[in-house]
Amino acid sequence: MCLAVPYKIISTDDTKAIADVFGVRKEIDIRVIENVNVDDYVLVHAGFAIQKMSQKEAKITLKLLREVSEKSI
Repeated sequence: MCLAVPYKIISTDDTKAIADVFGVRKEIDIRVIENVNVDDYVLVHAGFAIQKMSQKEAKITLKLLREVSEKSI
């Protein structure tokens, strides 16, 4: 099973971006999707942004991920 996680774009530079999830920042590759801008939310899998998503969708997904992680500890 694969899991893509929503990240918020902090900055972009050509084919790369700095993205944040739960306060952790990571460099990701944004070549797979077009028109990635600061403050967009993208699904990230294996270091690649694979799809844009709305802020509402991202917040719901992040809330669920946080709940699952808290229950599994």
